[in-house]
Amino acid sequence: MHYPYQITSYEQYQAEYKRSIDDPAEFWSSVAENFQWRKKWHTTLNWNFTDPKIEWFKGGKLNITENCLDRHLEKSGDMPALIWEPNDPEEHHRIITYRKLHEKVCQFSHVLKNNGVKKGDRVCIYMGMIPELAIAILACARVGAIHSVIFGGFSAQSIADRLYDAQAEFIVTCDGAYRGAKDIPLKSVIDDSLIGNRTVKKVIVATRTRTAVSMIKGRDVWWEDEIKKVETLGLHDFPAEEMDAEDPLFILYTSGSTGKPKGVVHTCGGYMVYTNYTFINVFQYQTGDIHFCTADIGWITGHSYIVYGPLSAGATSLMFEGVPTFPDAGRFWDIVDKFKVNILYTAPTAIRSLMGFGLGPLQGKNLSSLKVLGTVGEPINEEAWHWYDEHVGKHRCPIVDTWWQTETGDCLISNLAGITPAVPSWATLPMPGLQMVLVDENGKELVQEGEETISGNLCIKGPWPGILRTTYGDHERCRTNYFATYPGMYFTGDGALKDKNGFYRITGRVDDVLNVSGHRIGTAELENAINMHAGVVESAVVGYPHDVKGQGIYAYVIYQGSHGQDTHGTADLVRKDIIQTITRIIGAIAKPDKIQFVSGLPKTRSGKIMRRILRKIAEGDLDSVGDTSALLDPAVVDEIKNGKL
Repeated sequence: MHYPYQITSYEQYQAEYKRSIDDPAEFWSSVAENFQWRKKWHTTLNWNFTDPKIEWFKGGKLNITENCLDRHLEKSGDMPALIWEPNDPEEHHRIITYRKLHEKVCQFSHVLKNNGVKKGDRVCIYMGMIPELAIAILACARVGAIHSVIFGGFSAQSIADRLYDAQAEFIVTCDGAYRGAKDIPLKSVIDDSLIGNRTVKKVIVATRTRTAVSMIKGRDVWWEDEIKKVETLGLHDFPAEEMDAEDPLFILYTSGSTGKPKGVVHTCGGYMVYTNYTFINVFQYQTGDIHFCTADIGWITGHSYIVYGPLSAGATSLMFEGVPTFPDAGRFWDIVDKFKVNILYTAPTAIRSLMGFGLGPLQGKNLSSLKVLGTVGEPINEEAWHWYDEHVGKHRCPIVDTWWQTETGDCLISNLAGITPAVPSWATLPMPGLQMVLVDENGKELVQEGEETISGNLCIKGPWPGILRTTYGDHERCRTNYFATYPGMYFTGDGALKDKNGFYRITGRVDDVLNVSGHRIGTAELENAINMHAGVVESAVVGYPHDVKGQGIYAYVIYQGSHGQDTHGTADLVRKDIIQTITRIIGAIAKPDKIQFVSGLPKTRSGKIMRRILRKIAEGDLDSVGDTSALLDPAVVDEIKNGKL
């Protein structure tokens, strides 16, 4: 398949970038015309960043699944759409062609309809990494329902909060999931999340682990039983619901700098166009390539670069149920060789973890099929970049270092594989349509003079098709989080460097959000969870450099009694209790790496915690905590320094 909007040279990138900035509406209209629309849009772009209000392809009618499935059937129906590799390498993999995937999505669309799901309904999906997860997502989109996928590592309380926020009436889950050596009881967690819930009407349960589960009459149904009913009626097609370009496609919850997770909303038309465009250009996808994104579909990376990006491009997307170190640290390389993978897209955390096992797991692995490597989730450090380049790519595969966020939908800054320059640990150039700027604390745009490298807060002028439209049920929160800090601009929350070539290097969060193994965790959300432990008086959380995760979580906790010593045991036992509390409320992904018990926290006289000081101590930079004279109790800083873990 030829993609008319695929960039094939550095000169073309520069020309396309200029065209996209000079006339964004004309540029994106020319890209969007390559998709299947029921009705063409009457207005390409209508926007302001004050409300904010953003509309792309207004008046256009489509269904994203017709672009991901139906339009490929004639020429590519027998081509693999999904390759699924199970957790256990001894279990047989599955290859699902476009024709078969279309049939399965249509069948499950009937199942959703039969169980009362209609256009606009919110469907929560809490599943392991099995093909049925992708099928459920696409079926929701086909019937016009809004899917909200929740990562399988979240706790019952986290799910309950998200169900309540989305007012979801339907859930699709599994009996359980496999991840490495663990069995995760998904249905049991869903049952716990539904205690007291008054909105959920149906829970559809797919069989995976064959673990014993509770099935409530009238509410819970088995996926397989529901599919049999559809098959008995001989229903193999399902007419896709006509959607407006600006109708919501999905909600995906992400941590922010305040306690409550926010539901980022992406819409049908703009998200589809931008996801497809970035997939084809960043990875330089060629027809027949096998694309292996190692992310979980519970995160935005999986939405965009396992499901919607590859499938809208008619690509073959590889889904992996397991983890990179099970049954051993050679698993990724086994998968690459087994399926002759051409594009490997993974996280710096995974690379650093695999580096720790040495070169033994790579011995005897061919890896000659690889053409493009990619990283996502956080900036990649130079050591990991060079290891990836040398030992996985053998110095012949370009590495795309992609920077983006749940809110942005898809890649915003990245080199294009083999087309634009790659610089270790630099994300490099913005995608066409993205007008990036660096500003100082007051919002003044920083201008480069000569060949200097400048540093500031990363903002974006103007919208791109994949930008979030709102936060579900709370548009004011969307405005204050992203558009109010620097009026007239989208604020990313990240700091960045920009060099003389216009290349960007992301330096990390400048707000109270941690980036742990590529997952965003709000400090306020984490502190709220810690403070719910019965013995905790107060807490403060900061990030610190971590060799594998990028950022580790360091918690300072004031505990009743003396420094975590209570009548029931030692500080270590209390730490375990606090970690258990966090796991119950948020999930295991939010566990602190270090918990230091303190008698007080460094506060100003107005009561504000000086996290800057705590961050310096956690980083081991004890001599650079700065002036403490303005603190309510300066002596507490020395005590915290002396007790550093």
